[in-house]
Amino acid sequence: MSDDTPDSLIPYDAIVQEALRAVVGRVLGEIVSAGSELPGAHHFYITFKTHAPGVSVPNSLRERFPDEMTIVLQNKFWDLRVEDELFSVGLSFNQIPAELVVPYAAITQFVDPAVDFGLQFQATVADMAPTPTDDPGNDEVERDASGVVKDSDDGSNVVTVDFGRKK
Repeated sequence: MSDDTPDSLIPYDAIVQEALRAVVGRVLGEIVSAGSELPGAHHFYITFKTHAPGVSVPNSLRERFPDEMTIVLQNKFWDLRVEDELFSVGLSFNQIPAELVVPYAAITQFVDPAVDFGLQFQATVADMAPTPTDDPGNDEVERDASGVVKDSDDGSNVVTVDFGRKK
């Protein structure tokens, strides 16, 4: 191959990103098919752009997380619904129930720490690039001595995680 690789007329990057996002839908669909019970120690961290087209979150959460947020599907979630282009789920935030709707195109990261599996995605829309925001001061994760994420004190199952930060 030469150093002057021609521009592709086939959008390989977009095709691969779409296929990998379909993995998230397939995994969530399997959970719904199994009665919305997570098998074994499996649990999911799903990071998504809060201002992406089609995302629906309460205004209070959008204000706290104007760029992206991470939700955890582990013990306390309900009404998980999986569709071709998006999923929706009920979660509790500081003991206040909320329904979230997240298109797969808005997801930037999917992690199942129980089996050390993770996918990272590029934003699919140019305007979904990160916007500068102040640090909300609430993205530290409490871990026990072995490094396992501890449940939050307020009973919620929401943890924000900065996966790029080295601890």
